[in-house]
Amino acid sequence: MRRIFLTILLILPLSLFGKYNFKDPKPSFDKPREIIMKLNNKDIHYANHMLGTIYNILKEYPDGGLKVVVIAYGPGMRVLKKDYDKKTLSRIKSLMDYDVEFIGCINTMQTMGWKKKDFIEDITFVQAGIVEVIERQAHGFIDATPY
Repeated sequence: MRRIFLTILLILPLSLFGKYNFKDPKPSFDKPREIIMKLNNKDIHYANHMLGTIYNILKEYPDGGLKVVVIAYGPGMRVLKKDYDKKTLSRIKSLMDYDVEFIGCINTMQTMGWKKKDFIEDITFVQAGIVEVIERQAHGFIDATPY
């Protein structure tokens, strides 16, 4: 029994720290890793795979060491509408609580005849989603979109 207790005592502290050896400069609150994910597909399986990937990434980084931006455009805008799958929308709202930013494309909205009120709260809107992707990448954001 004592041996099990000592083993747990030795292993527990190791499991509390990140398992990943981050490259220099290490991610921090002042200099977080910045990633974008392109949401350009309305398929529920694709959307939930992306959300799961974001959860997995967030678990590995220290608090404040990661900035995640999801940029929706084209068919992907459908995922952010209030009438989309309730479980998926709940996952999106949960990620927003962890400061994951969701950005929607006004051009797509106009093409489809959608209004801002058709979408879940706390989305930021830009005129062209793909241009936002390009500009974020030009400023050092890494595209981590799952394929």
